[in-house]
Amino acid sequence: MRKTLLLSSCGLAALLLSTAAQAETGVALTGKVTSTQEPTMEGVLVSAKRDGSTVTTTVVTNAQGVYSFPAEKLAPGHYTLAIRAAGYKLDGPKAVDVASGSTATAYLTLAKTNALANQLTNGEWLNSLPGDDRLKAALTNCVGCHTIQRIVQSTHDDAEFMQVFARMGTYSPGSTPTHPQPLLPGGNNSDRSPMPKPIQEKMAAYLASVNLSNAESVEFPLKPFPRLTGRSTRVVITEYDLPRKDAQPHDVVMDKDGTVWYKVTDHEIPTLRPEEPKGSLALEFDPKGNLWLAGMYQAGIYKIDTKTKQIIAYPYPKEWLNATTQSSMLSAQHNDVDGKIWTNNQDTHLVYRFDTVSGTYEDLGQAVDKNGTHINGYGMPTDAQNNAYQLNFGGASIGRIDAKTKEVTIWKTPLPFSRPRRGRVDENGILWFAEYGANGIGRFDPKTNEIKEWQLPTPWDEPYDVVKAKDGEVWTGSMLTDRVARLDPKTDAITEYQLPRSTNIRRVFVDDRGAKPVL
Repeated sequence: MRKTLLLSSCGLAALLLSTAAQAETGVALTGKVTSTQEPTMEGVLVSAKRDGSTVTTTVVTNAQGVYSFPAEKLAPGHYTLAIRAAGYKLDGPKAVDVASGSTATAYLTLAKTNALANQLTNGEWLNSLPGDDRLKAALTNCVGCHTIQRIVQSTHDDAEFMQVFARMGTYSPGSTPTHPQPLLPGGNNSDRSPMPKPIQEKMAAYLASVNLSNAESVEFPLKPFPRLTGRSTRVVITEYDLPRKDAQPHDVVMDKDGTVWYKVTDHEIPTLRPEEPKGSLALEFDPKGNLWLAGMYQAGIYKIDTKTKQIIAYPYPKEWLNATTQSSMLSAQHNDVDGKIWTNNQDTHLVYRFDTVSGTYEDLGQAVDKNGTHINGYGMPTDAQNNAYQLNFGGASIGRIDAKTKEVTIWKTPLPFSRPRRGRVDENGILWFAEYGANGIGRFDPKTNEIKEWQLPTPWDEPYDVVKAKDGEVWTGSMLTDRVARLDPKTDAITEYQLPRSTNIRRVFVDDRGAKPVL
């Protein structure tokens, strides 16, 4: 059976991951990967890109060290080759010609790299760093803007790190080293330091002890993760270069006609607050096929007609605004039930609903249950009745707001500080969600009020989002390890797939239109 994964990456390409075996049409390119250290190398990613193309195709070597590209994946032409295997670089050959109707062969030789540090993922840096994992976990707040390598290879001392923490707190989410966007002063959250204040001094001292402030190179061993093997090698990955090299798609969705939309597009989004940071989040379809987008610091939501490309902005009421008002989430999937779209103000932890008929907003206040317990939802997926779940990224609980009664119910996750982040409700009403802090996947059954959890096999995966395919398997992607995970809830088996380059995966989506799922 073939499955294809469509996922969003805060990088320069969109990705498709297919778990099919070799196509019946034959093999276009094959060969064996070897090195002096390992005559047979399983789990090496081999990538091929045709001259002049914007598409890169990647396969993985099997237990015999052999890779094979299906004929349907490579058109005739001259291809540049690349590999991914921590600790190694491609010695040769680095290019090959593929002809129509025949199988090209390229036996690849790898050599040990002298720059392993440049190959490590953020997860592998955290795996390598000495010290308490509970302290290192705070560094996962940093990877939304830059790499862990940037921190470790800095020369800051304790005092300078304290200055860095203060400066980082003035940048809005979505900032990057090449495009920082300062927050305006005077808001409720004009200081968003990624480092919790109670541990800032301790963290500053720790980072100064492991970086290059007193050394010419890192003084701890680098620990890359082992290459994946077995079922993890039976995969084809396709990358599509995006037109704009600075595009960093956070959400990627496919409409009913098969057109792929992503959060950074060539369709200009109206600016509601010119002085505020730009950017958006939470791209979702409504039942009519319209796209809805949360405007972040622009403080409003947008409707995009996918046929006419018309974009309509719905700003929040002026009396609700301050310098850091943030519309970070929305859920439009089931607005056909009552005409309402759920959204929020992450700045004040208020829950809003937008009435698509009247064009007005309703402020439901903070989500508080009958016991007075408050839950701050990050992700807010809805069920078939348009009830809104609240995924508490700052803690270890999930909640649900009843669309009719507005009653709030909260459930704690079994794993502590699980940090539920994003998720979806499946066709059976089951909520699937990513547990960023617990390195796992959660399943909530509203009929039994039971939560089941699966922890991922690779440490520091820190999954962001979860989606279920119609065959029952559940998928997620890592922000830190460049890996995709596939869970079979029936057997509890988890298979991971390595991606060919740094990805910082955020959302994952499934297209169930055909006989087989596209994710």
